[in-house]
Amino acid sequence: MTATFQSKLPNVGTTIFTEMSVLAQQYNAINLGQGFPDFPMDPAITELVNEAMQNGFNQYVHMNGLPALREALAAKALQLYGNNIDANEEITVTPGGTYAIYTAFTALLQKGDEVIVFEPAYDSYIPNIEINAAVVVSIPLEFPAYSINWELVKQKITSRTRAIIINSPHNPSGALLTATDMEQLTDAVRDTNIIIISDEVYEHLVFEDKVHQSVLKYPELYKRSFVCFSFGKTYHCTGWKMGYCMAPPALMKEFRKVHQFNCFTCNSPIQYALATFLQQENAYRGLGKFLQAKRDFFMEAMKATRFVPLPSYGSYFQLYSYEGMSDEKEKDLAIRLIKEYGVATIPVSAFYKSPVENKVLRFCFAKKEETLAAAAQKLVNV
Repeated sequence: MTATFQSKLPNVGTTIFTEMSVLAQQYNAINLGQGFPDFPMDPAITELVNEAMQNGFNQYVHMNGLPALREALAAKALQLYGNNIDANEEITVTPGGTYAIYTAFTALLQKGDEVIVFEPAYDSYIPNIEINAAVVVSIPLEFPAYSINWELVKQKITSRTRAIIINSPHNPSGALLTATDMEQLTDAVRDTNIIIISDEVYEHLVFEDKVHQSVLKYPELYKRSFVCFSFGKTYHCTGWKMGYCMAPPALMKEFRKVHQFNCFTCNSPIQYALATFLQQENAYRGLGKFLQAKRDFFMEAMKATRFVPLPSYGSYFQLYSYEGMSDEKEKDLAIRLIKEYGVATIPVSAFYKSPVENKVLRFCFAKKEETLAAAAQKLVNV
């Protein structure tokens, strides 16, 4: 007899990213779906990793992360956001930003708690909440700007609201939260026990001289927040799965209780390398202009197609509308683009718990220019 058990995620299957990437491989399509660069990272970082390995730094480092790395991150937070983070009590290095988000939810949520999620949303949020027996309260971002209706947020807050998760720069839309948004969020949670989980993995990928509104800049918000970051998005090394979380001591204490029995500690040579490379400020300060140039190159190439761009002010991504081109559902068109035209995208409807069809697809422009040009050329005849 085969043993059976009840699934904790009965409605979850293979992610849309895996599905589209498998199809892209099958049809030898250009993959502008999943968010990873196809250009090399700075060789100085890999040299530092190799140096650390050769020097014998291959054993466990502290559970919370290499002290030198945490100190470098604290210095960066002070310089960029004016927040005097305690490297010992308020920072934990994690195997990726997604892990940090999951750990924050798991440390926080009890059965029946409600969590406000803005949709479209990065695909890990809702399963993270549901696996912790909490309740998702979805609020749609207002199309096409993907802005937050704060009056609706205030209406949705109840005595059971335990957390609100925010994401800026936003995946999938490339929208940014503004200073006004942060003020509205502060007003909404004041005099409550609501915790903020802030997904800031694209913090440096901000375009057109706009400013990233980190929770770290807002003391009243930070005192009730887990703030999650990614080295992979900053240094073009998504496969390293390295990130970190910042939170005030009481919250970080609970975060670490979960962390210590999950991965315990992260890749040691990489942490040594990152602790050194963080001193190269230009590597992250120049990232916005570097990615904006790729966004602009792709937009220019896509002018020859019938796809219409929606504004992207940050992240790896830009949404394109096919309104007037086809009546197909987003996923159906995305599959057809792979099979008939050799380009993989992601349907934005996949970023909703219950698909919403706005006739938009997500394109990743964090690619070589020749990759972007070739993809746009293939789409000319759609």
